[in-house]
Amino acid sequence: MTPPGPLAARLRLARSEGVGPVGYRKLLLDYGDAESALSALPARAKAAGRARTLRIPPEDEIAAEIAGTAALGGRILMLGDPDYPPLLAAIHDAPPALSVLGDPARLNGCCIAIVGARNASSNGARMAESLAATLAVQGVTVVSGMARGIDAAAHVGALRAGTTIAAVAGGLDRPYPAEHAQLQDRIAQYGAVITETPLGVAPQSRHFPRRNRLIAGLSLGCVVVEAALRSGSLITADLAAGYGRTVFAVPGSPLDPRSRGANSLLRRGAILTESENDILAELPDAAAGDLFSTSTGTRPGGLAQSTASWPEPPVQAGPVPPSDPGGSVSDIRQAILTLLSFTPTPVDDLVRRCQFSTSAILTVLSELELAGDIETLPGGSVVLPSQSDGG
Repeated sequence: MTPPGPLAARLRLARSEGVGPVGYRKLLLDYGDAESALSALPARAKAAGRARTLRIPPEDEIAAEIAGTAALGGRILMLGDPDYPPLLAAIHDAPPALSVLGDPARLNGCCIAIVGARNASSNGARMAESLAATLAVQGVTVVSGMARGIDAAAHVGALRAGTTIAAVAGGLDRPYPAEHAQLQDRIAQYGAVITETPLGVAPQSRHFPRRNRLIAGLSLGCVVVEAALRSGSLITADLAAGYGRTVFAVPGSPLDPRSRGANSLLRRGAILTESENDILAELPDAAAGDLFSTSTGTRPGGLAQSTASWPEPPVQAGPVPPSDPGGSVSDIRQAILTLLSFTPTPVDDLVRRCQFSTSAILTVLSELELAGDIETLPGGSVVLPSQSDGG
């Protein structure tokens, strides 16, 4: 289908304060196109209870971002565009805007993520590089986060024999870490570099969970080589599992703290991985585009199928009221806020615990985010906003 509205308007909506991935889809469904949603946004935010003025990026700021991305040799893909990767589009919190440096067609291949510790051991780095190289020979695109250690080894290995995708936390013009600038250039030349962060933005701690979501969402499966028990790599693996993708783990010595995360995943049912054959055996035979043809069922290794797709806008513009809410908006709002805390709560849990319709709860969650009263996290959880701006 034709996406609702021109690039500049859709990107402006996506970059507006308080508009997250779920809220972006909801606004387009409610108003039919980005221009109408932008016009309604200030009043909608005020009606939702937002105390301060909501920031909508000016048109010249968005034009500069589009031009600056093109000057780097990149482009911006919006959710619903034909080149937007279908596996990523299938997740419920797919990024509305994706900045791409390199060949967007690489995003549509058979992708496997390889992630792990920044302070990787020599054996761990060698394993990641070897796995990536042998998968690349088989036509698999390796996805990782361009961090030091396992990520970098995976990219280097894949580049020896094929292609790779780097999902980064900052803008395309802010390689991180700085010493990986040349690696980013090579990846862009032979694969793709992607981010949902605007140009000029240096990566901060709050950006990395969103980056991890890109890695998990793009990939059919996620391989953890080395990871501590509390690490971004395990967050990526958990996101992958939540998206119905297969999780793999390379076993390691129980004496090495860097192996505890992968060993923990193995105890939880991850596929034990010693070579590329352990990964290839779990991949579906069908092309990636066929993975989402049925509404139920799983493939070997726990790879779930999904019918998620770009939502069709309503024929007529205008806000869509919640269907059969079973209570007033204020009742639903109060019930949600009572259940939330500073600990992330899955939206599914809210739906189960609130005695209201799913559509009404999702509508109120969108309004609460717009008002700045909640934050939506990667993976479909919501949380009360922190008092600091750290992330």
